[in-house]
Amino acid sequence: MITRRPHVALFAASLVLTGCGGGAMATPERPPATRTIQPAPTISLEVAPQQLPGLGPKTWAKVPDDARQAVVVTGRGKDSPRSTVVLYERTDAGWEAGTAWPAHNALRGWSDDHRAGDLRSPIGVFGLTDAGGLLRDPGTKLPYDQGSGFTVSGTGFEGEPLAGSFDYVIAVNYNRQPGTSPLDWTRPLGAGRGGGIWLHVDHGGPTHGCVSVAEEHMKELLLALDPARHPVVVMGDAGSLAR
Repeated sequence: MITRRPHVALFAASLVLTGCGGGAMATPERPPATRTIQPAPTISLEVAPQQLPGLGPKTWAKVPDDARQAVVVTGRGKDSPRSTVVLYERTDAGWEAGTAWPAHNALRGWSDDHRAGDLRSPIGVFGLTDAGGLLRDPGTKLPYDQGSGFTVSGTGFEGEPLAGSFDYVIAVNYNRQPGTSPLDWTRPLGAGRGGGIWLHVDHGGPTHGCVSVAEEHMKELLLALDPARHPVVVMGDAGSLAR
């Protein structure tokens, strides 16, 4: 039987007390060294912004005071079909950003005077009150209309198949009657101002006027959006939103 030396046991006890990798440990042969205690470093806490990032005064003024969720769609350029989507949640601390998702918008970019057939997405702040799709409701709190009316076929501007693009959609309240199915064709501003602007599943190319993100992100949006939080979409090219 091997008898352990006392100083080895003392070393082990010291290791437990300080934590592994906790620094040099005192030994019984020498007293603890005198240390100068440095003041704790100042920790800079990131504060959530009180205003949605990237919005200028004109755009920010259009965001309703009661909005607690905002899907911000920021286009790369006035004539670009590519954009980025971020869901912001308003808390007591400010607006907190979710993950940024790549997206497509209309083929010719953006317009603050959208017209039917102009192949531009409308710039502005719009409510999000109604959803639907070819697939069954994934569990959204928004009213959801499922049906074959969301079937789509054919190919997009880059030859990509459109099938499945309307598996999930969220209607953008541009020139439509809130509280109805996304398939409702009521156009309060008249047919010439276009309509049928949705957030929908991305098909890999530009849209006619909608904004599209990957199917997994559409499901995330549907599960996150809550009518009680008065969700809106803020959409446009970066330059226009900054006005």
